[in-house]
Amino acid sequence: MDLYAIVTEKIIKLLEQGVVPWRRPWGTIGLPRNLVSNKPYRGVNLFLLSASKYTSPFWLTIRQANQLGGFVRKGEESTLAVFWKIEEPNQSEGQDEVPNGKQRRRFVLRYYRLFNLQQCELPQRILDKLPKIQKYEHEPIAACAEIIGCMPNSPEIVHDGAKAFYSPSTDCVILPPPELFTSVEEYYASAFHELLHSSGHRSRLARKSLLEGASFGSATYSFEELVVRRVGVIEGG
Repeated sequence: MDLYAIVTEKIIKLLEQGVVPWRRPWGTIGLPRNLVSNKPYRGVNLFLLSASKYTSPFWLTIRQANQLGGFVRKGEESTLAVFWKIEEPNQSEGQDEVPNGKQRRRFVLRYYRLFNLQQCELPQRILDKLPKIQKYEHEPIAACAEIIGCMPNSPEIVHDGAKAFYSPSTDCVILPPPELFTSVEEYYASAFHELLHSSGHRSRLARKSLLEGASFGSATYSFEELVVRRVGVIEGG
């Protein structure tokens, strides 16, 4: 199994979905970290785990969940994580030697599967010790709510998880719950951005840049983003 290919494919799929994990105007309680060791994940793992749909930053393996007296719920899908280490040369193990007589160190890359806290059932005594996600109280902006409510042939808006994106295949806008956003303006900015993408659905404007499903970074993908951002600037004055 080519681990490099697996990670690359995962990242490409995330980018093609429009997931931008480094921009999150909604609340969190820190970077992804292991629930048992409390150590934050680094490198590509930070990218992979931050791009998940879960609002909790805590991750663990099946074994760790079991050791805590809990379990991963049946049917939950794992998230890939990787680690690498340097194995020092050991002549007794028959390590390769270089011409000058020195042995090579080996760089070992492996992967493992993680599950988010929200995919697990853990004892309440464990959950009570964890920090809570900050929630914000917002008063809806009447003008913004009216614009969304008056959109003809509007897509379904679902508030769930920790990602904001538009899915052309299901014609659905996915947003984090409003109370997780740091301000009501950030919530409506994210909502309007995804709704502008939805305007390109075949049942509306049938915009070529949306219907083609172009890959992240392509000319077609960039054109779609420019259309949405340009309209957003005009509408915002």
